Amino acid sequence: MNYYIGLDIGGTKIAGALVSASGKILTRTKTSTPKKVRPKDIYACVTDAIEELVHAGGIRPSSIKGIGVGVPGIVDTRNNHILAAPNIALTGFPLSSSLKRKFHKRVAMTNDVNAGLLGEAWLGAAKGLSHVVGIFPGTGVGGAVICDGKLLLGTQGAATELGHVIISLDGPLCHCGNRGCLESLTSRWAIERDIRLAVKSGHKTIVTELNDGKLDMIKSRILKEALTKNDSVVKAVISKAAMVLGKTAVSLNHTFNPQAIIFGGGVIKACGDFILPIVVREVNADPFFKKFNKCRILASKLGDDAVILGAARLAQQS
Repeated sequence: MNYYIGLDIGGTKIAGALVSASGKILTRTKTSTPKKVRPKDIYACVTDAIEELVHAGGIRPSSIKGIGVGVPGIVDTRNNHILAAPNIALTGFPLSSSLKRKFHKRVAMTNDVNAGLLGEAWLGAAKGLSHVVGIFPGTGVGGAVICDGKLLLGTQGAATELGHVIISLDGPLCHCGNRGCLESLTSRWAIERDIRLAVKSGHKTIVTELNDGKLDMIKSRILKEALTKNDSVVKAVISKAAMVLGKTAVSLNHTFNPQAIIFGGGVIKACGDFILPIVVREVNADPFFKKFNKCRILASKLGDDAVILGAARLAQQS
């Protein structure tokens, strides 16, 4: 039997799994990502996770045919080099070559959103599809594209940063430094900002009560509960974000002509039942592609396993 290690290295957690060639998860591991540490400390956590998975699986190390890694940042996929990882201390660290040297296995590494979409295309919402776009609104907005069954990576592996496609020329300032990015209009932090602005303008929202009077951070579950209670402020703010996501989906359909656009991330997981019908309506109303293209709008299915399985799949394909 051949097995693969899939790793999801995030700013808050390092999760991994021992995965069979068919995609069955056999053993799991998860640990908190250490804060304010050196890269080698995170590397130590990663190697511990791999050793734990092999031991728990009760298999010979020789049965591991590859290690796949999803990282929250920009990965030069030609050289498996981390160009930028703003939320974790790994920028410039030779993670791939270090793992290869230690475990004597091939190592494949990519951006975590790329890995997540690859997982969905292997075993999730996009199973069996070879042309897929992924949009993942959470704290930020991640994006990925699969063309002819392969990830679209660009010159340095930095392609498909869809969260930073500029939607509005005079839009709000984004964390990337530009104005009007998709992330600045549809991410959770953008939704939080717009709710605060509404409250500042005199509108009342149940979010204040649900969130103990705090509006600096509003978790997706609070947004979901406010929608359930028909809160007018939250409905208006999320309706606007959904409309932007819908128009973006129309543009992405024109650009990539995919079989489906997959929506995932924390905001969709919590509020997708409200958001996705609006996105579908916008895509279906597009007069340009309406007559000859039927792009499906789908919610991701794999949840937290998407990156892990996608990373394992990447190792299998490498």
